[in-house]
Amino acid sequence: MPKKVFFTTGVGRHKEMLESFEMALRDAGIEKFNLVTVSSILPPGCIIVERSEGLKELVPGEIVFTVMSRNSSNEPSRRIAAAIGCAIPADSQADFGYLSEHHSYGESEECAGKYAGELAREMFYTWKNEYPLRISYAARSAEVDEDGNWATVLAAAVFIL
Repeated sequence: MPKKVFFTTGVGRHKEMLESFEMALRDAGIEKFNLVTVSSILPPGCIIVERSEGLKELVPGEIVFTVMSRNSSNEPSRRIAAAIGCAIPADSQADFGYLSEHHSYGESEECAGKYAGELAREMFYTWKNEYPLRISYAARSAEVDEDGNWATVLAAAVFIL
């Protein structure tokens, strides 16, 4: 069961799509890990920590579970966004919360982030029939350059076991 989670975002640019994703992982600080994407539950008792603290607890090559949103494009001037929303229950030690992934075109970081936060809030509500204590989000957006190089954005909730 994950004991901690941190949120991170990244953006990468390159003439190759895969390399732009690698650059986004580097920008987010999670390129050294074998990432396994999981669905959207924030476990009971899981403490949210700063990225710098979380990264200190991980070892290169480690299998790391993450909830990730990502988006890529090479369409000149296209704005892309990726966001993770988080709904935190009133009793976070005993109850689980929700994480949501949202990726979009044409939205700012703030717009995509707020949407992801509200999405997590509504997912929590449909399960618990009550609203969470609070919501938050991590989001990133970028615009594709005029030359049509690939841009990739990502937002992730990274679990520490």
